[in-house]
Amino acid sequence: MAGNLSRKRVVDSPVIPDRLYFKIGDVARICAVEPYVLRFWETQFPQLKPNKSGTGQRLYRRREVELALEIKRLVHSEGYTLLGARQALEGGHRRVEPQSASGVGNKAVKRPEAAAVTVGQIRAELREIASLLSTQPVRPPRPRGRLLAVAPDSGSLFPL
Repeated sequence: MAGNLSRKRVVDSPVIPDRLYFKIGDVARICAVEPYVLRFWETQFPQLKPNKSGTGQRLYRRREVELALEIKRLVHSEGYTLLGARQALEGGHRRVEPQSASGVGNKAVKRPEAAAVTVGQIRAELREIASLLSTQPVRPPRPRGRLLAVAPDSGSLFPL
């Protein structure tokens, strides 16, 4: 059964052409959504920020096209709300329960303890880096080679 699901996902994933930039119409065709949906997703997902050309046209890179496909999968296939999809993308695809049809879903449990532990580890690493930087000896300047004095009577600028 799991083999069928993985094969189905591979078959369902559209092929992204090998190009540097994609216009919004191209991305809309690849994702099978309307361009206004992509523009709306740009306001809801801070990760989705296409470049704009000099004429103001949106230019998506490959990673942004892949992100738009992932957003579509989360929202349309998995049943996530936009908020849930945003949290799933920010949390590295941490499982957030989709909302039920009644609109009341299971809220993701926030873990301030885990965040506090992570911040503590980062502070410890920064202290270690600061101590390493402060204990490094200051190197004296490198001695420069002496310049060779050219005798005025040699007649050559490049003595041997």
